[in-house]
Amino acid sequence: MAGNNPSPTEYIQHHLQNLTFGYHPENGWSMAHSAAEAQEMGFWALHLDTMGWSIAMGVLFIWLFRKAGKVATTGVPGTLQNIVEMVFEFVENTVHGAFHGRNPVIAPLALTLFVWIFLMNLLKLIPVDYVPEIFLRLGVDYMKMVPTTDPNATLGMALGVFLLIIYYSLKVKGVGGFAKELSLTPFNHWALVPFNLLLEVIGLLVKPLGLGLRLFGNMFAGEVIFILIALLPFWVMWTLNVPWAIFHILVISLQAFIFTVLSVVYLSQAHEHH
Repeated sequence: MAGNNPSPTEYIQHHLQNLTFGYHPENGWSMAHSAAEAQEMGFWALHLDTMGWSIAMGVLFIWLFRKAGKVATTGVPGTLQNIVEMVFEFVENTVHGAFHGRNPVIAPLALTLFVWIFLMNLLKLIPVDYVPEIFLRLGVDYMKMVPTTDPNATLGMALGVFLLIIYYSLKVKGVGGFAKELSLTPFNHWALVPFNLLLEVIGLLVKPLGLGLRLFGNMFAGEVIFILIALLPFWVMWTLNVPWAIFHILVISLQAFIFTVLSVVYLSQAHEHH
């Protein structure tokens, strides 16, 4: 951490700094040891903590559901089987209500998005000092462990959904059909094609931006509040931290649900013929 007795500003900056590896103009390929160095790396930088924790949560998701599948029984189900079945049913009902096409990929995609985002968000409930302190003792200066507080992660997932939107729009409607939809919506007249294109292209690009920034904004704001609470005296910290953590369980679930539902709705629109 920034010194043995960091100032509030140093403490906040430390907890909001990612473990960054990239190309530095002076040091070449190296690990950033400050926020300034990470910023100088620019585009050629990897947030190793974001990648590591997001991959770890993905592996945990696969392991949990695979284990539930192996121990599944038609008799009295165990706790894990009950939880997995409830999640399956919840996602299935969500897809049936929001998706009006026929595509066997959408439900598994929705399940993956919901559970993966939920698990990444759930890391926020671990006290903000625990994991960074452990890694600091191991010689790692920075460790920001909630991937969804990094816009690179949330916008990356949103970009993946956006590419699927474009793919299915072209596959279902054809190049001509998709171009016609962009050109003649909402005003079906050739003279208004430039205006229609401006509206539709902006609307298309807003979809991934809205998906990624909404998730990032809510998770980042919650993370900042946890950090600010951690700066308070011990007795005040726990008085505020526990209620905020309980409330944040709702935020964690809701943000995973919103990202998933909007993704399914956008993909449903990509399957519609106009």
